Amino acid sequence: MSSDGSAGPEAPVSSDLFRRACGRFATGVAVASVLDEKGAPRGLTVSSFTSVSLDPPLILVCLGHAVTEIEQFQAARYFGINILGEEQQPLSERFARQKHDRFAGVEWHPGETGVPLLEGVLATMECAVRQRVTAGDHHIFIGEMVHARIGEGAPLIHHASRYRRLA
Repeated sequence: MSSDGSAGPEAPVSSDLFRRACGRFATGVAVASVLDEKGAPRGLTVSSFTSVSLDPPLILVCLGHAVTEIEQFQAARYFGINILGEEQQPLSERFARQKHDRFAGVEWHPGETGVPLLEGVLATMECAVRQRVTAGDHHIFIGEMVHARIGEGAPLIHHASRYRRLA
């Protein structure tokens, strides 16, 4: 028996329990975006996004190995983060669906770095990729924020596998 009272190494929890436990942490919802090798906009809905450092201004975003856009993110020098507002649940759902052009009919513009930025979101961030890390079944992209724009409004929240709004 170890000094902390456990009998030894523990087996990890199931994927389902892991997902449900982590789902109790409320997160904002964002769309991560890049340009592909042909200059076409690519993106997907993410909730695994956070700030890392103030000096330098670093953020990270985690993308699963199996996401459809992973090759574009692996090849990109820059990526964008688009923070969604509470009225943008349909946009989040659109960028979460696979096998369609997620940007078709969506208003966007190229940022200073060229990354696609969505119109009408709470904030946009353009990041230069500084580090890529593989951990488990995800890739972690650490980027230095080089441009940002801030809007007004309430955030779109995700908690316990559902979209929520602030009270």
